[in-house]
Amino acid sequence: MMTPGPWIAAPTETAGETVFALGDVHGCSGLLDVMLRGIAALAADVATPTRLVFLGDMIDRGPDSIGCLRRWAGPVPGIARTDRLVGNHEQLMLLAAAGDQEARELWLSLHGDTMLAELRAAADRPEAEPDAALLREALGEQVVGALHGLRSHVAVGNLILVHGGLDPRQDAAAFLALPWERLDARPCHWAWITGGFLDWRGGFDGRIVVHGHTPPAKQHPFTGLDDPHVLAEGRLNLDGGSAATGIVAAAQIETGRYRVLRARAAS
Repeated sequence: MMTPGPWIAAPTETAGETVFALGDVHGCSGLLDVMLRGIAALAADVATPTRLVFLGDMIDRGPDSIGCLRRWAGPVPGIARTDRLVGNHEQLMLLAAAGDQEARELWLSLHGDTMLAELRAAADRPEAEPDAALLREALGEQVVGALHGLRSHVAVGNLILVHGGLDPRQDAAAFLALPWERLDARPCHWAWITGGFLDWRGGFDGRIVVHGHTPPAKQHPFTGLDDPHVLAEGRLNLDGGSAATGIVAAAQIETGRYRVLRARAAS
């Protein structure tokens, strides 16, 4: 089931839109389906233009990354605009498919082996290399086209939606302009950053950073927050832990308020 939390007053500005932001899914296609059905139901009652932003990391770890990508690449009823952002797991898969050996090794060490097994099974090629041909064969042109159309971030009003976060020591525009392929820039890259972002207490010049990437257990040492999904210090984290916790998190954000949405595995 998908459960909306209470509305919380916040200094959010969404330029007249209702923004739904959806965090890390990591192959949990059942939870993704529950969340998207819930978002569609909420969107049906919204009078303003609706936007859905996928914050990245649809793949790896869980049992059905391909199912997640097929759902992610399609339309959602009631949503006028959909933006799909690069997560570090999509970054690694795409770099591996382009022949980057370092990215391949890192991807497989971070549970990319689960996705590779799915790709090989879907293509009926058990020894296939994770190259561009395997992605096309296993995923189809619609999903591959969506993967190649991924964005680094989205700015709406005073919101910056990005997978990992911002480096407050750098100019935000320059930091977000780092190419997604820059694996050498990690950990100080918008798809990877944790330290220096999550433990920052100085705000982001009035911007609110809506992000995923860091699940609750890993967030707590940086932020000290008992509730991992609360807007604090200019940040709203929507990584629910998915494959580890059975929770996919999202948020409905409007001007002046937001609420957190949680899809949970059936008990």
